[in-house]
Amino acid sequence: MQNEAREKLIVIGNGMAGCRAVEEVLKRDPDRYEIVIFGAEPHVNYNRIMLSPVLAGEKRFAEIILNDQAWYTDNNITLHTSCAVTAIDTATRTVFAEGGVAERYDRLILATGSDAVRLPLPGADLQGVITFRDLSDVEAMVKASAIDGGRAVVIGGGLLGLEAAYGLARRGMKATVVHLLDILMERQVDASASHLLTEALKERGVETVLGAQSEEIVGRDGHVTALQLKDGRTLPCDIVVMAVGIRPNVRLAKVSGLAIARGIVVDDTMRTSDPAVFAVGECAEHRGQCYGLVAPIWEMCRALAGTLTGGDETYAGSVVSTRLKVSGVDVFSAGRFAGGDGCEDIVYRDAGRGVYKRIVLENGRIAGTVLFGDAVDGSWYFDLMRAGADVSDIRETLVFGQAATEGLRGLDPSAAVAAMADDAEVCGCNGICKGAITTAITAKKLTSLDSVRAVTKASASCGTCTPLVEKLLRLTAGDSVLEHKGPKPLCPCTHCGHGLVRKRIVEQGLQSIPAVMQAMEWTTPDGCASCRPALNYYLLCAWPGLYRDDAQSRFVNERVHANIQKDGTYSVVPRMWGGMTSSKELRAIADVVDRFNIPAVKVTGGQRIDLLGVHKEQLPAVWAELNAAGMVSGHAYGKALRTVKTCVGSEWCRFGTQDSTGLGVKLERLLWGSWTPAKVKLAVSGCPRNCAEATCKDIGVVCVDSGYEIHIGGAAGLHIKGTELLTKVRGERDTIEMIAAILQLYREEGFYLERVYKWMDRVGIASIAARVADDAAGRNALFERFMEAQRFSQDDPWAARAAGHDASEFQGLGAPLRVAAE
Repeated sequence: MQNEAREKLIVIGNGMAGCRAVEEVLKRDPDRYEIVIFGAEPHVNYNRIMLSPVLAGEKRFAEIILNDQAWYTDNNITLHTSCAVTAIDTATRTVFAEGGVAERYDRLILATGSDAVRLPLPGADLQGVITFRDLSDVEAMVKASAIDGGRAVVIGGGLLGLEAAYGLARRGMKATVVHLLDILMERQVDASASHLLTEALKERGVETVLGAQSEEIVGRDGHVTALQLKDGRTLPCDIVVMAVGIRPNVRLAKVSGLAIARGIVVDDTMRTSDPAVFAVGECAEHRGQCYGLVAPIWEMCRALAGTLTGGDETYAGSVVSTRLKVSGVDVFSAGRFAGGDGCEDIVYRDAGRGVYKRIVLENGRIAGTVLFGDAVDGSWYFDLMRAGADVSDIRETLVFGQAATEGLRGLDPSAAVAAMADDAEVCGCNGICKGAITTAITAKKLTSLDSVRAVTKASASCGTCTPLVEKLLRLTAGDSVLEHKGPKPLCPCTHCGHGLVRKRIVEQGLQSIPAVMQAMEWTTPDGCASCRPALNYYLLCAWPGLYRDDAQSRFVNERVHANIQKDGTYSVVPRMWGGMTSSKELRAIADVVDRFNIPAVKVTGGQRIDLLGVHKEQLPAVWAELNAAGMVSGHAYGKALRTVKTCVGSEWCRFGTQDSTGLGVKLERLLWGSWTPAKVKLAVSGCPRNCAEATCKDIGVVCVDSGYEIHIGGAAGLHIKGTELLTKVRGERDTIEMIAAILQLYREEGFYLERVYKWMDRVGIASIAARVADDAAGRNALFERFMEAQRFSQDDPWAARAAGHDASEFQGLGAPLRVAAE
């Protein structure tokens, strides 16, 4: 079908509801519409419900993008960002937007979402008064959290208010929640759960002031300084976050003459009072109800897409559940927890474990539930409640959860999962149903939770559906995902795991690959492509200076010192210390490109230059030219330090607190050339704005006014993970020694090809902190072992030494020279 024959579908709102409706339409009839989307924000579609982890520093914005730019391009969708719609002419079916944009439509979807409620308090217009609704609000709060010793007051003890307060506390602010009622989250939990929640938040740095009414926001020089309460108390603060609720955004609908009540009134097909206009999401009012949670919105989108593509799907309303996205605080609620006539409660309390469960029954059926501290069975209770199942015969064990209930009845707990309908929703954050997950597992032969997340997005956001996704994985993939009893073997050649191999090498003094294979009863005479590189690394790490590197036990990239490309050519990446370069180096690169007719030159994400398309026979000559200019290998191919990314720091940036560039250069010169279990990337950001993206690296440094925060365990590749704060130190020397000690501990304990974040997950960040951050003697010993190993570490592969550098700034530790830990 050509574009001329297509109807035009315009969507006002580039958020979760609008884009999900488009996804559902494309799924049913991809060629039916020419699609245009208007978004007021300057971003592609992102997962708004995951803004809380972004605020808390647990995720980055890139991790919560739902539809990247490629999605719009691939589906021929015209996207207008930073382009608010100003008017709709329903008579001519025309949309008018900022910048003089006008588009005619055949069908129009209003997905305008909701607005944050702002209390009409005196001082509400002061600078520093923020709502919590979109990414710009999060950015404002993150900026405010950079204040050393900053204080935040959050008005509102509901879901968003608590998540905002927790995120600000994680950012280092002193956070206080002010709530009008005597219990938190009164719409979702009862008084008992609220008490436990209050205590749990206190442990996480969030104070609560309950039964308090705000009277005035006090300011000085146009900026907020305190919140005044009606009882006379004053709470000093640097920011006030209003998180007191949302209201549907109906402005456009109202001026366009559409029927509105609290929201835009729609029928069961999501059609408004104008037959060509539809509404979906938080702006829509269906049967007198507006929904602010994602699960109902996905159900609306499916019904709307059916209507737009000639189907007969309708929306009959939703039963909703709620989870709190605060790390370590497990809260779930659904239905009516207040009970009433004809209702009875089943209550379970375990004060020692901090667990509270309350199930409200009405006529033998679940009417509501509140779970705190152990919410793993929340989805099970919710499914029973939505189905209206009679639970009278399992009443005695119901409160102990699905596994106990079905196990005591002699049932297989997986039977309920198997019996789920294919269209039953599993992941509420991303709207993924059971059928989509099981189909992907079967078609792509997925065998791990990570692979399911990567392919389907299920369990990739808040993670509360993880137990159910794991059950589906086991049910569908069978024995291929059964956990091994004991450590996983290093490879099929042996029954020994990585940890045992490393231990035996040291304890038995094994100093060659044949010696290891002999001592540990390898089942093959010469090993394989999996075990030989691992053994080669373990021996190099255990016996620096004694064990001689076995080139044939390395992957091809490490053997030829360059990255092989899909056409058989190679890429060459010279090192640029801390991302710094010079005219001499740039001229040398340009000359090499011209002399060898290198077809592609690319700036990498690690602040270096990649020369692509180099033929294998050209590599020695290419590196000779680069060596002559003083450049050495960036080891972009090695299980070694890749880069130390930096921002310009205090030398140039008005926000910089420390010399991040200088520190990055020193770290890279100290650490380069050291073989590690897997590739290692570092970054140093000169302030909490984190321009160098230090919180998604293996090891990151965030400079603050009072010193240096050292973060560990990030990843931004196939698996995406934010770092965790390990420790904070005052001086540059301490930072360098701490990081070298961390790297040495990872070198000694990490399994081959195990990234830092996986090693940290395996041994625990507390264990790493105890041996590096909290134990000065242990840290010094690790640092000394690292420095000793550097005497024998890999040199530049194409030169006897690094030419062109002034040796006076280096510490003489043999070849290659390393910068002193000053």
